[in-house]
Formats: sequence, C-alpha cells, structure tokens
Amino acid sequence: MTDTDLARQIAATCRLTGRFTLRSGRVADEYFDKYRFEADPALLDRVAAGLAGLVPPGTEVLAGLELGGIPVVTALARHVGLPCAFVRKTAKAYGTARLAEGAEVAGRRVLVVEDVVTSGGQVVISTGQLRELGAEITDALCVIDRSEGGAEALAERGVRLHALFARADLTA
Repeated sequence: MTDTDLARQIAATCRLTGRFTLRSGRVADEYFDKYRFEADPALLDRVAAGLAGLVPPGTEVLAGLELGGIPVVTALARHVGLPCAFVRKTAKAYGTARLAEGAEVAGRRVLVVEDVVTSGGQVVISTGQLRELGAEITDALCVIDRSEGGAEALAERGVRLHALFARADLTA
C-alpha cells in the first residue's frame, strides 16, 4: 500500500465534517476521529508500519499518550521492537501512583507518540512531565498533524514533530 493509498483510507475512515470543538478549544469544521482507525486492527497495523520508518535512530522507549496514543504506540512497538511506556494525563492516585506505566523512562531516550496533534498542548504537557521524570526527549511522533501550530509549539520546547500525515495529505 502506498502512502497515498493509506492517506485515502485514513481520510475515508476517520475524516468527519460538521462543527466540532477540539481539545484546544478551537472550533473546526473538520474532525479526524482517530478511534475509527485505531479500532480497525488491519488499518492500525498499516498506520504503525508507516510510522516505523519515522522513529528516530537511538530511540529507547516509545511513550504513548493517554488515550489515543496508547493503541498507536502498542501497534508501533510490534513493528520496531521497542518497549512502551503508557503516559497518563495525571498520575493515578492509587496502586503505583505513576504517571508513566510500563517501561522505565528515566535516563532513556524517549519518543512521545500521539495520534492527532493540533495545538500540541497535551504533547507539550506530557513532554514536560516526562522530562521531570528524567526522560530525554527531542522528538515526538504522530499519525496526523492538523498543521495548526503544534509543531511550532513543540519546537519552542526543543522537540521535533514527525507526522505520518499532515492535514493537507488527508484532505487532498
């Protein structure tokens, strides 16, 4: 399957039109319902295969962000053979009381993995939290970059955003 074919399939599966309020608070007339491609095992596997080539050399841990980044990071790990950390929005108040579950992030080169990036808000927050835990983070990876400032917000914090597809790739 070519990148163009994969982009068409993702767009056909998850691109919705209407009026939507995004996590950032912005109102959009287009929405990428990532759960539609994440819930399709064959499509999710093709997405992960495409993402595998974007994982920077030297990456030691893949950190998937709650909730949409979790299925993406799990599928990606199967393709690249790296361990995963599952990153909560806030540390749980019971059990281990950890922010990042799974693989240890302290002292390791961590790639933050998200499904869709708009303003980059959650990636910025989670990157800061993971850095406080001792993770070395210079890169983030997403399936769809809505091209609405997320890459720039991350760059201001020393993080390069790599995207399988930009919004324009899915609306062409």
